[in-house]
Order: sequence, then structure tokens, then C-alpha cells
Amino acid sequence: MFPDFSTNSNDLNIFILLIRKSKLYRFDKEGNQWKERGAGTVKLLKHKETGKVRLVMRQSKTLKICANHLVLPTMTVQEHAGNDKSCLWHASDYADGELKDELFCIRFASVENCKTFMQMFQEVAESQKPKEENKDASAAAGLLEKLSVDEKKTEDKAGEEKKETEATEKADTEKKDGEAASST
Repeated sequence: MFPDFSTNSNDLNIFILLIRKSKLYRFDKEGNQWKERGAGTVKLLKHKETGKVRLVMRQSKTLKICANHLVLPTMTVQEHAGNDKSCLWHASDYADGELKDELFCIRFASVENCKTFMQMFQEVAESQKPKEENKDASAAAGLLEKLSVDEKKTEDKAGEEKKETEATEKADTEKKDGEAASST
């Protein structure tokens, strides 16, 4: 009676690790000052299949995206120098529809919320590092890459030697032709 359709929603594949109300700022390099990005809810979302974690923040009233980026193993979060309720981190953000390197500052209502966010952010960044098995695979891939590069170098050397041999033979032939022409 009704056609079959897939109810594949991204919401089913996402697990919320953290959700907190906060205010987000980004550092404007041109004006050398902090600009408010918005006040709303920040979430750390983990994809169930890939295991990647994304930080997403929307403004409370307009639901406009303020921040949207992956939490990578190279990222670190640190306390803001003048305020215990806020912290800083660098990220390649996609909130405006294009990737931009941004310096973010997020401020929470309490010191506890800030500490929880920082701790969860660091744990997520650590968990995104490659596992031991992946290190072995990476090492093997690196060795294979070196082998193929070495083979290419060997081929390049053989090609260079062939060119040198051809050039020497050509020069010898020209000498012989020159000597034969001068003797006649």
C-alpha cells in the first residue's frame, strides 16, 4: 500500500558526548580583537560508525551554526589567561560554509562547566590518535613507500646511465664521421 522508504538519518548514527550552554568568540586577526560568534549550546558529537568527533555549536535564538569542526588529535585546549570560565583552541572551522583557520574562545557560566569541557575535549583529542595496530600498518606502508621510491630511483639512475651511454656513443660516432670526412 505505502512505498518502502529508508529512514536513514544522521541523528541515528550520532552519540552526544557533551552538551553545555556557552558563549563563543573568535579572534579577528585584522582588528586584533575578539568577536562574538554567538551564545548557545555547544555539543561534542561522536559518529558511531567512523568514531570521528565533531564540535558543533548553534545560536540559541536563530539556530545559526557558530562552530562546526572535527576534534583532531593535534588540537589542544587551554585556559584563557584572564578568566577561569573560558578556554581557547585552534581549529579549521566550517561554520560559514568554507574552511577557515580560527582561534576560538568559549566562555561558560561556571568554572565546573569549563573544566568539564576542557577535560572532555582533551580526552576526545587523545582518543582520535591512531591505535597501535594502525601504527604498525603505517610503518609497513612507509616501508613499502620507501621501497617503491628506491625502485624509482634505481630506474632513474638506469635511465640516466642509458642517456649518458647514448650521448657518449653519439659523440664517438660524430668524431669518427668528422675524422672520415677530413681524411677524404
